[in-house]
Amino acid sequence: MQRPQERPVRGRPGEARHYAALDLGTNNCRLLIARPQGSGFAVIDAFSRIVRLGEGLATSGKLSDAAIERTIVALKICAEKLKRRNVTLARSVATEACRQASNGTEFIERVYRETGIALDIITAEEEARLAVLGCHALLEPGDGPALVFDIGGGSTELVLLDSRGGDVPRILDWHSAPWGVVSLTEASGHAESAEDRAALYASMRARVAESFAPFAKRLRPPRGVPRLLGTSGTVTTLASVHLGLAAYDRSVVDGLIVPAPAMREVSQRISGMSMAERSQVPCIGSERADLVVAGCAILETILDLWPAERLGIADRGIREGILRRLINGRIL
Repeated sequence: MQRPQERPVRGRPGEARHYAALDLGTNNCRLLIARPQGSGFAVIDAFSRIVRLGEGLATSGKLSDAAIERTIVALKICAEKLKRRNVTLARSVATEACRQASNGTEFIERVYRETGIALDIITAEEEARLAVLGCHALLEPGDGPALVFDIGGGSTELVLLDSRGGDVPRILDWHSAPWGVVSLTEASGHAESAEDRAALYASMRARVAESFAPFAKRLRPPRGVPRLLGTSGTVTTLASVHLGLAAYDRSVVDGLIVPAPAMREVSQRISGMSMAERSQVPCIGSERADLVVAGCAILETILDLWPAERLGIADRGIREGILRRLINGRIL
């Protein structure tokens, strides 16, 4: 794997070093700016916005003009934050939408011209490694194998880990499936009646299971207690629903351990709701109401794949992995 192209950002001499990580996904644009603190870092600024860059990509094969405009507006805000915070070193990455789109490279060039942000289109393998690096600290202690997953907008990454004998776990195997909450929703459509919603949910799960099949064939029955950790808007949203939160609270959700059957129950309950009903659920709302069912289908299929009794929830991932690499040097 090639070394990431870390790009310096001009700063004023004599000031504390600030680092930045930007993750442009199929659905979200997210930025973290941090300074070193102890063995890790302290976040000093952040930004997150749903931009739906991959909207319509499955049909057209390209990024739409509307999606590009929404995303560039968000990236201009990020660029202003980078400038204002005097960032010394930054890395900005783009994932599945830009990997797939026929105009992905053209979009990257336009972003640089208009914002000064140099996006790297990373591979699915690099995406999986960064996600693990950013969240593996939340794995439950144990000697058994661990599966870490990241449900994105355009793809889902599965990473099998051996966490024995070191601070950073060893990757045993990984798999990238072409279904995320945006791509699976667009490929499957929507349903109105309760009967049609149940059929649609079953077909979503079947699609995802088929895409997981090559990885499932390579898995062996785990020795010891299997552990499971998820990082994505899907798992943090569903965990919030499980807790009955009136509004999202990262301090409560990040690091939470939830019984796997409880996450199944939440997923099945949400999948049976109408769009209007989902929109009224706190922590889902209108922004996530159309995509959350696909996330539920992917999560349940992962629970079928890996027989863990509990699911760890991480509100951290690629951005934190990038920051660890920038601050501490290349690991994992």
